Amino acid sequence: MTTLRTVVTTPAAALVLAVALSFASAGCDDGVDVKEALVVTDVVTGWFDAGIQAGKNKLVPSISFRVKNQSASTVRSVQLNAVFRIVGDQEELGAALVRGIDSDGLAAGQTTDAFVLRSALGYTGEQPRGDMLQHGQFQDAQVEIFAKHGSRQWVKLGQFPITRQLLTH
Repeated sequence: MTTLRTVVTTPAAALVLAVALSFASAGCDDGVDVKEALVVTDVVTGWFDAGIQAGKNKLVPSISFRVKNQSASTVRSVQLNAVFRIVGDQEELGAALVRGIDSDGLAAGQTTDAFVLRSALGYTGEQPRGDMLQHGQFQDAQVEIFAKHGSRQWVKLGQFPITRQLLTH
């Protein structure tokens, strides 16, 4: 059975997690180029039903994906960051950070379990959730997936549109 990992963070929590993971993975840089080694697969995007908040329905952008090691080497200590934005806007709609590959590593040719990352920010409305996706003021979103290996800089692994579909899991 596949394990799903769901992460929803606030910007402050993401910063604390990023600092903690940076210290935890310092010194684990084995020279692997994660941009070349890792590929994002099995992508499913949509708008997650985050329940009722302040008496209104809330939808947040969500992505589910796996990461495959397409290199000939084991890849260790990789953080993954999903940055959500409204299409055409530079300001973040939210972000989610997770330790993607631990120090045990992901062997050559192997794929991780599925990650589910969501923004804490999204849309609220009084109308039914399905109707919210068709509202005239609803704007499409996208998500960028970044990876950081050891102490190296963040690199972009991919960008994906958030599909206008309602997700309940």
